[in-house]
Amino acid sequence: MDINALKAFLAVAESASFSLAAEQLHLTQPAVSKRVASLEGELNTRLFDRISRRISLTEAGRQLLPRARQMIYELEDIRRSISNLNGEVGGRLTMGTSHHIGLRRLPPALKRYSRRYPDVQLDIRFMDSETACSTVLQGDLELAIVTLPTEPIVNLTTRPIWHDPLLFVVSIEHPLASRSQVSLADLVSYQAVLVAKGTYTQRILEQALQPLGLSLKIGMATSYFETLKMMVSIGLGWSLLPETMTHDPELKVLEISELRLSRTLGAVTHTNRTLSNAAQAMVEACLESAPLVHNPAL
Repeated sequence: MDINALKAFLAVAESASFSLAAEQLHLTQPAVSKRVASLEGELNTRLFDRISRRISLTEAGRQLLPRARQMIYELEDIRRSISNLNGEVGGRLTMGTSHHIGLRRLPPALKRYSRRYPDVQLDIRFMDSETACSTVLQGDLELAIVTLPTEPIVNLTTRPIWHDPLLFVVSIEHPLASRSQVSLADLVSYQAVLVAKGTYTQRILEQALQPLGLSLKIGMATSYFETLKMMVSIGLGWSLLPETMTHDPELKVLEISELRLSRTLGAVTHTNRTLSNAAQAMVEACLESAPLVHNPAL
């Protein structure tokens, strides 16, 4: 079975478009159509229904999809294993990271990495940490540098890199800003602007407050910490921000002795996937920028 035809089939199935698949594979649309037609001929069945301009999988296509993914996945794993034997660091590294980590943690590591390994083609995709973990599970990302999950996820291996304290902050004009000490009960009586529900950071806060019987008044939520910081600075509510973002004259860090929160940032990989030399080198570059005392092996 032609591997290139399988890749074309996967690209069309996942994008529901021959034109988008062609862009992804850096081919012409007729070339993609020809590869899919070749695969359909080899299997003697139609894989896509083409109704008007809509593309959808036939039952045969739906049956083939997970098996095609597994075949491509295993082939790429074999190639990585063999390529790793020569010890060279090169090729393409497809990795995901969050906007916050990409802005505030990765730059020193990326600078070091690009100087050491100029032959590596970096494909860095920005997304929520939760989405990045799912994408690693699906096999579309080799590596994610993100906020680590609060609970273990089957088939994901995590490696801590940065300890990331989280601090409660308000605008310097907020009613709580003038107090030397603030209780949690005082805090939650005011409106909050927080990261979106379902994120690992939001879960950390909710899990801490739940045993105390405290609930939140959430005014607005977003996945972007930079947006949250802006909202806090103009007085829209209190928030929980990484310590690296709290050194701002427009913000006041609240001293709340009842609760100290933090999260862990690090590397996420698929447990059953052989890491390329390029991916291993990226993790090492990140560790060099902020090593922890204890780092379990990948």
